[in-house]
Amino acid sequence: MREDKSPVTRIAFFGHDARDAAIRRRANAFRDDGLEVTGFMMRRSASQPTEWTNIDLGQTRDGAFLQRIRQVFRGAKIAASAGEALEKADLIYARNLDMLACAFLAKRSTGLKTPVVYECLDVHRLLVRRDPIGFGLRGLERFLLKRCRALVVSSPGFLRNYFDVYHGGLFQAHLLENRLVDGMAYGPRPDIGGVSQGRPLRIGWYGILRCARSLNLLTELASRLGNRVEIHLHGRVADLEIPDFHDRIAPHANVTFFGAYKAPEDLARIYGEVDVVWAGDFMEAGFNSVWLLPNRLYEGGYYGVPAIAPAGTETAAWLLQRDAGFNVAEPLHKTLESLVLDLDQNREKILQKRKNLLDLPDTAFVQPAGTVRELIAGISTMECKR
Repeated sequence: MREDKSPVTRIAFFGHDARDAAIRRRANAFRDDGLEVTGFMMRRSASQPTEWTNIDLGQTRDGAFLQRIRQVFRGAKIAASAGEALEKADLIYARNLDMLACAFLAKRSTGLKTPVVYECLDVHRLLVRRDPIGFGLRGLERFLLKRCRALVVSSPGFLRNYFDVYHGGLFQAHLLENRLVDGMAYGPRPDIGGVSQGRPLRIGWYGILRCARSLNLLTELASRLGNRVEIHLHGRVADLEIPDFHDRIAPHANVTFFGAYKAPEDLARIYGEVDVVWAGDFMEAGFNSVWLLPNRLYEGGYYGVPAIAPAGTETAAWLLQRDAGFNVAEPLHKTLESLVLDLDQNREKILQKRKNLLDLPDTAFVQPAGTVRELIAGISTMECKR
């Protein structure tokens, strides 16, 4: 692979799960912007076809970190043996630290000089530990980051609170938010509409349902408010984080789990069913959960559904800046209930936030065509590192 700075047209995309919605969104964004994508991806379930050419690097399991480390080495061997599929790439794009390590191992094994981009959409809690495990993982990340051409993050909070703190001066950073991707079938943005009346207030919680405290807050709310509120849960349950998920929602007739959904195909329907969406996350409280900007902020915003976010988070700051949602401070079990009761009695407050969201340009929520290609073109002109 060349070291020159000629235009990048072929991407080798190292991803942790070929079926992950965010992986699919990024791969399709590359393709929609005219870039040729070959995936080098692991998976969390049985192999399934992808829209892009994909080299299967094997299966991993949620939370099984030792198994995932072993699979990094196995996956690197598989990637290195792929021959021309890797050799012809102009750029290696690796999401998450484990896949970054996998990409560099494959690169070293083949002797390629292909530049590498590190994309970080979550700072895992292991990386902020103040013990030998945390120091060791940050050391590995520092070693690899110095050899990357660029770092891509989805929230400025990751730069301020983590990368600038632990790895300052080692990277060229680019922001690529978790917006929807132009060209996919989201449907038109809705009209402002009227105030919902004659039914319970509906709160949605969507995505990977991984936060036990969020589930606890929502089920307690359902228990206390009864038929004044409905909780709609859509997505995939992280069984390791909430092993008793189904047992916890079973006693509540006003809490419904609808299962997995497909993005973008199902988004208009599921967001059209609710009044507000819960955008809190405490799985990595004080760290990643405070710094991230979640997918549902942009998905809900596109469809005019205001979010509720814990105060002091990057999500809350985003909503405050645009007057486009609601913030709740600790103690959340009290303030969330007070907010929901107020919104139930004064639904025009939701309507005003909805109007503010729908007044924002589509580009606040949808990544314009060409964004990824422009990003990659800019990165390709930067100094190449080993």
